[in-house]
Amino acid sequence: MQLIRGLHNLTQPLSASAVTIGNFDGIHLGHQKVLKQLKSVASRYDLLATVMIFEPQPIEYFAPDKAPKRLARFREKLAYLKSQQIDYLLCLKFDQRLALLSAEDFVEQILVAQLNVRHLVIGDDFRFGRNRAGNFDLLQTLGQQYDFVVENADTLLIDGARVSSTRIRESIQHDDFKKAAQLLGRPYSLSGKIAHGRKLGRELGYPTINIKMGDNTLIVKGIFAVTVKGIDNRVLRGVASIGTRPTIDGVDTILEVFIFDFNQDVYGRCVEVEFLYKIRDEQKFKSLHELGINIENDVVQAKRYFDQLIDRQAKPL
Repeated sequence: MQLIRGLHNLTQPLSASAVTIGNFDGIHLGHQKVLKQLKSVASRYDLLATVMIFEPQPIEYFAPDKAPKRLARFREKLAYLKSQQIDYLLCLKFDQRLALLSAEDFVEQILVAQLNVRHLVIGDDFRFGRNRAGNFDLLQTLGQQYDFVVENADTLLIDGARVSSTRIRESIQHDDFKKAAQLLGRPYSLSGKIAHGRKLGRELGYPTINIKMGDNTLIVKGIFAVTVKGIDNRVLRGVASIGTRPTIDGVDTILEVFIFDFNQDVYGRCVEVEFLYKIRDEQKFKSLHELGINIENDVVQAKRYFDQLIDRQAKPL
């Protein structure tokens, strides 16, 4: 997959392409169905499978105080889309110029002139252009004018309701990580490079791997039972804390993971941390001693969760 950050980095128009547009926050099962539909169309008509996203997301530009917290950072979105074998990912900066672009000009100047769109896969509730004036009907009209097909993106229902990023956020906010995993098609996770920390966990007897998140818009905060992937092709178990570490008056968002029965130098490695069960919210303790006692309790609860998980998996159907 080739990432194009801004139209100025598209040195020449694409050859004929199939395009879909969206936020793709989390790349859940609904997104995956749309991407499968896009790739099928691209393969059938020998087109380039092209995904268009925006940074920031439109609602973050227009109403930053009301914008929902993201399920994933840009790096996770990029990795998930790369795994879907897309040909091109076009990331447009959503700014005043783009916000003021009319729906007709958006189609003519970007979809037609730059992406050479031949097939557009889009939801029938999609709105775009200045004042959100563009809709599915307008796209069909413009498709006839510029010779491209507009196809309705398939909607995925689970338990009678549409799979959406909003629904996944609600599941996570209610600490229902099992439901979130069902809607995502995988456990909710974050990834990043292991960096050096203050070594406070080592002093308390619980050495951690540390990943700087650098993004306060993430939805998940607290203490969790987790698995870690990316080290020696193993799935490791542990307990994680993600937040600002209020006991030591931290500011930046840090993901810290104490991995059970593990003692390797893994600085600089990229890992994926899967959140399976929330143990508690992040708290500010009166002392490091009190913090250490609570970490010990967190480890006990996380191990109990994994033991119960093994028991459930071992039971015959």
